[in-house]
Amino acid sequence: MTDRAITDEQAEVVRFLSDPASYPNNPSAVERIDTHGAMVFLAGDGVWKIKRAVRFPYMDLSTLEKRRAVCAREVEINRTWAPEIYVGCVPITREQDGHLAFGGAGEAIEWAVEMRRFPETDVLGNIAAREGISRELARSLADMVFDSHIKAQRVSVEGGAQRFADLAASISNNLAGVAKILGSEETSLFRRRAEAALARAVEILNERARQGFVRRCHGDLHLDNVVMWHGQPTLFDAIEFDEELATIDTLYDLAFLLMDLDHRGLRSAANIVLNRYLARSRKSLDLSGLVALPLFLGLRAGVRALVGAERAEQEVGSREAANRYIERARGYMRAALAYLDPPPPEIIAVGGLSGAGKSTLAANLAPKIGPCPGAVHLRSDVERKALFGVSETERLSSEGYVASVTERVYDTLNKKAKQVLEAGHGVIVDAVFAKENERKQLEAVAESAGVTLKGVWLTASTETMMKRVSARRNDASDATVEIVRQQAEYDIGTLSPSWRIVDANDDAQVTAERAVCALSDQPP
Repeated sequence: MTDRAITDEQAEVVRFLSDPASYPNNPSAVERIDTHGAMVFLAGDGVWKIKRAVRFPYMDLSTLEKRRAVCAREVEINRTWAPEIYVGCVPITREQDGHLAFGGAGEAIEWAVEMRRFPETDVLGNIAAREGISRELARSLADMVFDSHIKAQRVSVEGGAQRFADLAASISNNLAGVAKILGSEETSLFRRRAEAALARAVEILNERARQGFVRRCHGDLHLDNVVMWHGQPTLFDAIEFDEELATIDTLYDLAFLLMDLDHRGLRSAANIVLNRYLARSRKSLDLSGLVALPLFLGLRAGVRALVGAERAEQEVGSREAANRYIERARGYMRAALAYLDPPPPEIIAVGGLSGAGKSTLAANLAPKIGPCPGAVHLRSDVERKALFGVSETERLSSEGYVASVTERVYDTLNKKAKQVLEAGHGVIVDAVFAKENERKQLEAVAESAGVTLKGVWLTASTETMMKRVSARRNDASDATVEIVRQQAEYDIGTLSPSWRIVDANDDAQVTAERAVCALSDQPP
């Protein structure tokens, strides 16, 4: 973005903020970062951010009072998640001698958000580019989002679906305004697909609104707005300029993070985030709410396409920079159209004795199953612990494994699998499935949803399974070496044609490759 995009009224402020001598902390240099709505000045151990004097269809910062209010609101909102990062809202004043100052006695001519600086290397977007997102970090991200939703203020609204109809129409109209960049055929297709995706989700969106799932959320939840702070992922830079944009369905808030991870080529991490969030939530309406996920992902990608196109239009002084934004915008547009036209749901069952590697395989397969970001992973060990109201890693006594409890566990798995399939999403069910009736019940669930069950039965030597069970730490399974010995005597009956037998004696990657071949009826 060039200085030509800076209004005359802000040019003097920009010069002031670009001068190291202006700052109270005596920085040796000042670095400036531009966004479509703000200018950020990095000075020593501090950060000062001013809002651009701009007006977009979705953001009006054209007057000083509007910018002051937005700065104050930014500090107020973000202190919910990052109180140590957000210092305050400070005026930039013109003193009697005409020079500018931070918080002086003169008239305020601009307002800034003051923050504590953190290393750019600690921003999750940079971490993802550098080393990806580990399973542990993905789970922590999900916990961060879920905890923010627990804290978020519930807002009573009518017509949850209508809110998204209005939003989809607004995004579609704005995309049409940049059709010369994104293509008229593509922007028209976006509108049609968004309307179709919304139509599939109307009932659930209205019910979620009635049940309190619309809350004052972060609203701009992508990896560049998360930082590792004291070793934990921490939200910052929430939407502050429009309460309507941030007062949203909680799954729509989560969808931005899922879309961002997926668009960066990190679908496995996105799948872990989704499954961890659902495991924390345990809300039936979050499972049925998956019917809206294609819409949510598509709208999020559509907004990113719009922002990229608008940034390209602002780059009046640099054709190279404009072209980068154009390509980025078109990439998001392609993603949006794909999200809005998801593949059909699938259901996979992974069975086998304790230590066969069921959960590891299920986690590896999940990102590849059904619509983005992959299948919901239902695990019998986790559902069993939930029935008793204990954490995943707390061991149950023998009463947790009596036949009546096991029946309840499989009943829960079947009900949830049915709910996920009816939402049009993929599901993978991970349990022993040693009894023929347990397998038949899940096949019936699949049939009722118009989907064909594909099962993988993992086999491994008793010695291999005992070694794996002995090595487990902090796992939901309570299986022991003795249980493996007992299960080795099981008669599992005859596997139906829905099931494929896969050798799981080797490492997880080899087993996953064999399972993929078996599920596609290809030779290993």
